[in-house]
Amino acid sequence: MGITETLSYSFMQRALLAGSLIGVLCAVLGCFLVLRRLSLIGDGLAHVTFGSVALALFFKLYSAAAILVSLPVVMLCSLGILRLSERARMTGDTAIGIVSSLGIAAGVLLASLGGGFNVDLFSYLFGNILAISREEVLLAITLCGIVLVLVTFFYNDLMAMTFNEELARVSGVRTRGISAMLVLLTALTVVLAMKVVGIMLISALLILPSSAALQLAKGFRAALLLSAGLAVTGVITGIFASVGLNLPTGATIVLVNFGIFALVYSGKRLWARD
Repeated sequence: MGITETLSYSFMQRALLAGSLIGVLCAVLGCFLVLRRLSLIGDGLAHVTFGSVALALFFKLYSAAAILVSLPVVMLCSLGILRLSERARMTGDTAIGIVSSLGIAAGVLLASLGGGFNVDLFSYLFGNILAISREEVLLAITLCGIVLVLVTFFYNDLMAMTFNEELARVSGVRTRGISAMLVLLTALTVVLAMKVVGIMLISALLILPSSAALQLAKGFRAALLLSAGLAVTGVITGIFASVGLNLPTGATIVLVNFGIFALVYSGKRLWARD
């Protein structure tokens, strides 16, 4: 099957559009999260997403309806992680671990009550971007637009807090509100990304493109742009590779992104030796 013929299918068009948009979101937010040492929040919220999806499927809600159920649940849990780390005198990874374990336990319980791990739940666990619906694409476009507008509008505050939170607070940046916005945007992105790479692999899409870009870029703005470009390249290459080789799409996207990171890291090490 040639590229032109492959692109003629509507499911491929939807997958490429939604995957590229969500890849950009993961890449941009990933830069902030990696530098703030919060990259594992994606993994924790992914486990909460598993619980919220199990809740939606328990009530026979599918596709875009499942996303709409997951969004408020995961966003509330992201604020819970932030509140625990601020008020309960515990580190961020401890708070992530507590909320993560609660989410996965709730998901397993609801899946058991709903009749076990069916095909629908597995599609969210491991991704099924080729089956993404028109409603999910429209929802992804809308929410992606909202996230990118907020990141652009609060870019200076986000950057200041990322590099020196204490200095940002002294300079008048409302760090608590900006931190809340960052984890909420991350929660939204995690929910959107579950159909691209699956709940089990979401954190890779947040970490790999941004980590590769931060190895190469000399400035933070350049890192954001490069990270977005690498993420889109990884998503598109992964989708075509999975279709051509008949491989799981979500896992293929992650492996392609890892390959890009490995090439960048190895190339930088070799360049440094010379």
